[in-house]
Amino acid sequence: MRQITMLVLAFLLLMIPARKSVGQEKGPHISFQTLTHDFGTIKEEDGVVTYDFKFRNTGDQPLIIQRVVSSCGCTTPTWSKEPIPPGGEGMIRVAYNPRNRPNAFHKSVTIYTNAQKNPVVLRITGKVIPRPKTVRDLYPYEINGLRLKTNHLAFTRMFKDQKKTIKDEVINTTDKDMTVEFTRVPAFLEIHMEPEVLKPKQKGVIIATYDASKKNDWGFVVDRVWVKVNGVQSSNARLAVSANIQEDFSKMTPEEKANAPHISFKEKVYDFGKAPQRSTVEHDFVFTNTGKSDLLIHKVKASCGCTAVSPKEKVIKPGQSSSIKAIFHTGAYKGRQSKSITVITNDPSSPTTILRITGEVLPPQSQEQQKK
Repeated sequence: MRQITMLVLAFLLLMIPARKSVGQEKGPHISFQTLTHDFGTIKEEDGVVTYDFKFRNTGDQPLIIQRVVSSCGCTTPTWSKEPIPPGGEGMIRVAYNPRNRPNAFHKSVTIYTNAQKNPVVLRITGKVIPRPKTVRDLYPYEINGLRLKTNHLAFTRMFKDQKKTIKDEVINTTDKDMTVEFTRVPAFLEIHMEPEVLKPKQKGVIIATYDASKKNDWGFVVDRVWVKVNGVQSSNARLAVSANIQEDFSKMTPEEKANAPHISFKEKVYDFGKAPQRSTVEHDFVFTNTGKSDLLIHKVKASCGCTAVSPKEKVIKPGQSSSIKAIFHTGAYKGRQSKSITVITNDPSSPTTILRITGEVLPPQSQEQQKK
């Protein structure tokens, strides 16, 4: 009887499957010691900081890290590229660059693997103490020892009857007195330095006044002014001067707006389909003044690669139609193209209209394939 009992017990033991080792998962499995790290307070001038997120493959098959994606360019991950065997260890090194990123930060790194539980997100936090700003930081543009906060005098939006004054702070970084002159100044701009002579290490301001009524143009316009420091003119010594000149409709009464001109285009987008390289595509954008007073065409401007021809009439009577010819030179372009034409008028409801000419430019190889 005892022998029979022993045989039954042995049979039952054989029927029980072998158990896996303690903590081992089925298939590959990535187990991190921690999913977060706080760098605490770091200094910007100390540069890049790193932390190693260590992990173990607690599965029963090799673990492969397929890719690692960071939430921004300031966070750079590196990782083990070889398969991690069961029980093997690896790490994800996360580097954070605090340059020009003061204050608190919260970033993430997403890990994609061949494990079933996928992906895994690691997080880093901390606070960056900004480095003291240098003269070069505060005044990043330099002309012969004169450092400027900006080399672009941006007057932004201006009405045609408006004058606007802006200032650009500068500093003399040399150990000698400095005089600053401005040449090739357009008639619509007044510009000077205060004080006239900058002492060594002294700060000053460039004061510029833009008179839009004297600028014979509309829309976004850019000009340049040359700068002489102590009588010396350098090749890079220029300031860009820009403005977006518009008509002021804010003072119009409801009655004036009801009797205003209105530009109505038959179409605003023309698709030419397909065209070979080094060919020309032309199209007439037809429009009508559907308003109750004269329509004035202030400006027609095309983007790169396209030419726009203004209508012969710059004054379009109510009910009158005209057109704007668009000429697109395909040149060496290839693939899908979209070129724009900006039309600026005295229509208070649509002072700026964007027209588009679009289509596919075929290189020689594509042209031959289409013929076949």
